[in-house]
This record gives sequence, structure tokens and C-alpha cells, in this order.
Amino acid sequence: QVQLVESGGGSVQAGGSLRLSCRASGYTSSSGYMAWFRQAPGKEREGVASISRGSGTTWYVDSVTGRFTISQDNAKTTMYLQMNSLKPEDTAMYYCAADSQLLSPSRRLSPTAYDYWGQGTQVTVSL
Repeated sequence: QVQLVESGGGSVQAGGSLRLSCRASGYTSSSGYMAWFRQAPGKEREGVASISRGSGTTWYVDSVTGRFTISQDNAKTTMYLQMNSLKPEDTAMYYCAADSQLLSPSRRLSPTAYDYWGQGTQVTVSL
């Protein structure tokens, strides 16, 4: 059974940094994708960043490009999201997700493409 557990959320001031972690267990596929999503109150879940487990190729939503970096460890058991220059609009619950299927470019940041989800970790950015 696949389990994803996020950690690293918290409260920071604008301009600060946080590093989120997502530890995967029971996920034996060396292919597929993992991703970070976020959801603010009253808003739809939004894809933030995705990484190919096989090649390490990454994708980002425009609003975080240049500020956030997605990565994975060599064992591919833990995924990270380094978030720098945080803004109040980055405030949300952040979720990690995983899927073993090959995804077309248009689906790599789509929440409907991912089968496995963590419980989320809250990120709050204040002025």
C-alpha cells in the first residue's frame, strides 16, 4: 500500500524560505511522476511542481518558477520542495502526490492524473 507523508510546513514571513518533504513508502515503481499541489481555502487544488521519477525532469507552474525547486533523493523515497522568496499568496495546504503512469505534458500538474496523495502540510506566509 502506497503511503505519502508530508512534513516541513509552517509559518514564515514574506521573503522567507521553507523546505517541504514527502516520504513515500510502499511505492516500488521507479517510473512515473511525483508532484506537489496546493489548495488555499475556497480555491481549487493547483499543481505547483512535478518531477519524473526516472529522468528527474521537472515542471513548474508559472507563479513559482524561479522561486521553488522540486527534487528527489537518490533512493527516490523522498521528494522535496524548496520554497524561497515566499509570498502571502503561497499560503495554502500543500500536498504531495504520486502516480506510476506515464503522463502527457498537459497532465503532469493536473490533480486528476495522480492516484496517491498525502494528507497535506500547511504553509502560511505573512507580511
